[in-house]
Amino acid sequence: MDLAAICYRLTADFPRNEQYGLTSQLRRSAVSMPSNIAEGCGRNTPKDFARFLRISYASSCEVETQLEIAMRIGVGDPDRLEQATLVVREIQRMLAALLTKLETSH
Repeated sequence: MDLAAICYRLTADFPRNEQYGLTSQLRRSAVSMPSNIAEGCGRNTPKDFARFLRISYASSCEVETQLEIAMRIGVGDPDRLEQATLVVREIQRMLAALLTKLETSH
């Protein structure tokens, strides 16, 4: 959820003409990540949880790509974009480790 909050604060400074483009897409992807983790956890089966973790991981790849696009087109503060990218990559490592643990325990 921290990443979603970071992305909301970050995109608040994006140009108005990106409101329905990159801003909206980045926010939706960032919100999707914890939402899918929560939904998977609520399913109460390791198989379903793993499936939703994979969906969350895919959303993290979208966030990472959108942050890179923002950097390349010069939208947003470069330092804050880089910091958000580091957070995404840490979350990706955590998701991958959790998936590995779930898949090897069954």
